Amino acid sequence: MPAAKYRGMIWLEVRLVGIIPPLLPPTCAAAAMRFRVQLPAYAGPLDLLLYLVRRNELDVLDIPIAVVADQYLEILGVIEQIDVDAVGDFLEMATRLMEIKSRMMLPRQDEPVEEDAIDDPRTGLVERLLEYRRFKDAAEALDEQSRQWSQRFARRVNDLDANPQSPAEQPIAEVELWDLVSAFARVIRDNAPARTTQIRYDDTPIETHMDRIFERLQHVPRLAFEDLFTAGMNRAQMVGIFLAILELVRRRGVRVEQDGLFGEIWVLAPSRLAAAA
Repeated sequence: MPAAKYRGMIWLEVRLVGIIPPLLPPTCAAAAMRFRVQLPAYAGPLDLLLYLVRRNELDVLDIPIAVVADQYLEILGVIEQIDVDAVGDFLEMATRLMEIKSRMMLPRQDEPVEEDAIDDPRTGLVERLLEYRRFKDAAEALDEQSRQWSQRFARRVNDLDANPQSPAEQPIAEVELWDLVSAFARVIRDNAPARTTQIRYDDTPIETHMDRIFERLQHVPRLAFEDLFTAGMNRAQMVGIFLAILELVRRRGVRVEQDGLFGEIWVLAPSRLAAAA
């Protein structure tokens, strides 16, 4: 794999299940079914927090809470747009981060205090994060070992699953979810129109957005993620396009790559992958 290609630091799985995304009107309920992003238990608040620590190349033992909290809240805004039912756990972590941030901003007493005696408000959070990272690293090691062995031994016919999952139930694999969510947060921030009292709905079916994206990829080698959104789009339209990208990735209709850390995110059609490698 070329060094210039950045595949992400944490591979996550995402399931698309039968819940209607918020902001989409009831008239597009049928088209929107199966398109909510549901984060598995292991891809919850701690996973997002660990992603932010790694992305910013921070020391997990000395997390700059002010920086991480602001980035966390930005991504939380996107989660609210896509999966309102998943927000609860993330809000709890956000509250904890803001509490720690406030405590660290309080002036300390001028009296000399032993360094070990200082009560660091981050201690409990760091301990949870370290424990989570140990389990995550172990899971990733087992997953890598499983991939290596699956390539070493061919599966026999009688080993095949008699009741395979339907395509709609199969998870998205090898996608850096938080990079996509973070990029989508920037798109909303830069392109969404100012708040108005008028609520604008968009009843475009997700499949229509998917067809439009795939059609554009027939004429160009790749598309910049941000170019899929245009200024003046309302939030419902943006959410629809974002969910269409996730569904195309899940169906392996497109591949998402990133040039480098914090670099441009690109959407490629499968036929373009070999030429781009």
